[in-house]
Amino acid sequence: MCGITGIVDTRGRRAVDRDLLVRMTDRMAHRGPDGTGYHTIPGAGFGHLRLAIIDVAGGQQPLFNEDGTVFVTYNGEIYNYRELVAELTACGHRFRTHSDTEVIVHAWEEWGEACIERFRGMFAFAVWDERKETLFLGRDRLGKKPVHYAVLPDGMLIFGSELKALLCHPNLERRIDPTAVEDYFALGYVPETKCIYGTVRKLPPAHSLTVRRGGQVGEPRCYWEPRIEAASAMPSGAEAAEALRTLLRDAVDMRLMSEVPLGAFLSGGVDSSAVVALMADLLSEPVNSFSIGFRQASHDESEYARRVAEQYKTRHHSRIVDADDFDLVDRLPGIYDEPFADSSAIPTLRVSALARENVTVALSGDGGDEAFAGYRRYRWHQTEETVRRLVPAGVRRPLFGTLGRLYPQLDWMPRKLRAKATFLELAADTVDGFFLNVSVLNDAVRSRLFTSAFRGLLQGYHAREVLAAPFAAAPTDDPLARIQYVDMKTWLAGDILTKVDRASMAASLETRAPLLDHKVIEWALSLPASEKLCDGIGKAVLKKAFEGRLPEDILYRPKQGFSVPLAAWFRGPLRPRFDAALASGRLWETGWFDRGFVETSLAQHQSGVRDNSRFLWSLLMFDGFLRDVHEGAVTTASSGERVSATAA
Repeated sequence: MCGITGIVDTRGRRAVDRDLLVRMTDRMAHRGPDGTGYHTIPGAGFGHLRLAIIDVAGGQQPLFNEDGTVFVTYNGEIYNYRELVAELTACGHRFRTHSDTEVIVHAWEEWGEACIERFRGMFAFAVWDERKETLFLGRDRLGKKPVHYAVLPDGMLIFGSELKALLCHPNLERRIDPTAVEDYFALGYVPETKCIYGTVRKLPPAHSLTVRRGGQVGEPRCYWEPRIEAASAMPSGAEAAEALRTLLRDAVDMRLMSEVPLGAFLSGGVDSSAVVALMADLLSEPVNSFSIGFRQASHDESEYARRVAEQYKTRHHSRIVDADDFDLVDRLPGIYDEPFADSSAIPTLRVSALARENVTVALSGDGGDEAFAGYRRYRWHQTEETVRRLVPAGVRRPLFGTLGRLYPQLDWMPRKLRAKATFLELAADTVDGFFLNVSVLNDAVRSRLFTSAFRGLLQGYHAREVLAAPFAAAPTDDPLARIQYVDMKTWLAGDILTKVDRASMAASLETRAPLLDHKVIEWALSLPASEKLCDGIGKAVLKKAFEGRLPEDILYRPKQGFSVPLAAWFRGPLRPRFDAALASGRLWETGWFDRGFVETSLAQHQSGVRDNSRFLWSLLMFDGFLRDVHEGAVTTASSGERVSATAA
């Protein structure tokens, strides 16, 4: 796991500023504490930060072909690299190292742009081919590893693993994109391909970008879409469970390759527990497992994690976090660079730091909810789609729309009694209903939060468009597989994988997610809905596959999630921070936010009338972005976590 940077002249062979390249690379020192490397030629320069995992002695980067005309900077792991080495050797290529990095160089020489289709793993890389005067950027299928890029007015193209590297460049314009702000407050993250700055883009998952000197920088090319088989051709019942065990065992096995210590996150949920169970089968020594617990019982799963650890005799490491453990709050904006409203970043940072005290690589259970329909919203969506199919739109829209407007906002009640949102979703069509389901702040809240001046900047844009495009492009008509596909294209890359990458790399820890192997994803999307959602139980096939391997109450207990007690924090220890954010004036100076509505929302939350914690958290994180990134403030690393949170 590493960090990559680069500067390429798309128009000619102007000299690359090596000192600037070094500064860009150094800004991400947390991503690669084991070494740095730089290579510049007229018109191109690459930087690299190394976290040594494979071929520790010989895998330094940038790495070259035999005559030095092709070189690469790369972040990630290609798990099938040994098979590719054999194939490329048979084609006449000579390998000087034992690293997976060198495969990329020779694969590019042999297969050109199609090389990326042969890689199985997680990666973001850049290849420069001097003979062809060509830059080739690539990102893995699900978006586990990031790459940001920008084309400057003078024709220089810059790229880096994190936005903070690009912000070092003095010619990069920091112009906040209003549509990205709308997306953020609607969804809680800035989606691909956007960046909070309109001058920067993220290379989307499963895409590559080829730039030839003297040509225009075009649009990225999609090289993969999940191949979804006909549901009738898929196994069911016990046969499906057995097939899944085999598939997951293979996915876990290939992610155990390492020359450094490795372990696993163990939350006590079915996903991470299944990964640990398979690791215990495959390893000859005890698994190193890591969990975070909370003193608040409503947020604590550590007892379940301990039971799985005892069952599989892992070397278990657990740390209890106080309910008021929010001292990372001030550092989050500098870690994520963009506004990011997923508060589970805090425990993810904590468990990553704990794991890094003992290992360099950790396997995770990320992806289980997306692959096997574990989120509650999938069950709600299935039910709502049934109603939409049975009740004509001419009846459904006025009926449920009226009920939604009249029903009170019962934030403090159980989900089944908070029918207002459900009525409004039923009144909407499929895309709008799902948008309402996943929104952090709904349309009504955003319309009151944003000033008329900001709404004018949007020019009619609505965050619904983020979901509408993948809904239209989904290669399936199955309602469940369709929203899983939409989540894979939006939520998974923009929120989950962003959260884990930045949190783990802040601690210089590599994470691997076997449930997000692209072959697992294709298989899961192809399954009939009844194998994933059965009698209201999500992840049915995954749970069936591990019956007898994991305790019954771990498999079938209600989903808890990796969350923090935000509502209580804003009525207690976080209140002074929020008051300070409001008093600083940063939010009001933008001219985008209605101060009266914000203060009313805070008062409602403090009184207990409404739970506005997600709204308040979103504002707090946006203010932190303005303070630590946009205004160029400096936040120093602390508590041993390798965090670079400065902004140029």
